[in-house]
Amino acid sequence: MPNTTLPSDLELQALTVLYTAGPSTVATVLDLLPDGKPRAYTTILSVMQSLERKGLVRASREGRAYVYHPTRNRERIVSPLAKEFVQNAFGGSVGDAILQILSTGALTPDEKSAVERELKKHRAMAAKKKTSKKKAATKRKVTKRKVAKKAPARKVARKAVKKKAAKKKAAKRKVARKAVKKKAAKKAARKVARKTAKKAAKKTAKKAAKKKTAKKAARRRR
Repeated sequence: MPNTTLPSDLELQALTVLYTAGPSTVATVLDLLPDGKPRAYTTILSVMQSLERKGLVRASREGRAYVYHPTRNRERIVSPLAKEFVQNAFGGSVGDAILQILSTGALTPDEKSAVERELKKHRAMAAKKKTSKKKAATKRKVTKRKVAKKAPARKVARKAVKKKAAKKKAAKRKVARKAVKKKAAKKAARKVARKTAKKAAKKTAKKAAKKKTAKKAARRRR
């Protein structure tokens, strides 16, 4: 599905006039169209109105005429079109596209300087990107080595923690066993004490009964 906000070929030519000549009337755009083909005034008027609907230009009244101003810079308009062209015509190869464009005509000195500046910028960006990749790769290697060095230490630390926890658990179990034994010993002691008390009470009762019986027998003899 086509992008209706992008300019058509003729609309792009009209925008080119606005970028190079500045804000212009319909008549000026008609006179300066790059392809130089004869067209009717009403045709270019329709083109400018279409660009206005797409939000790519705005019109301001100056006297009896309307002057059209671009609302976006050239790079923003041309960039998606250039990418689409390079992808479709050259399989995404920017180098092939540049060579083909250069073969279509000669560059002016200013254009040559601009191209050279862009190439220098491109080389600088490529070198910076390569350096960044190397730094990132080195950083990953250093990180891996650090992790590898820390792994044995972490293993030893985990073992120490486990050993300490096991000792603590064993000590708790030992204390618990002692408490259970102590409680059992107390219970046994109380049981023995109760038995001993019962035996002593029985023995005392028997002695008292014997003594009472002896007293009764003595009274009978009198």
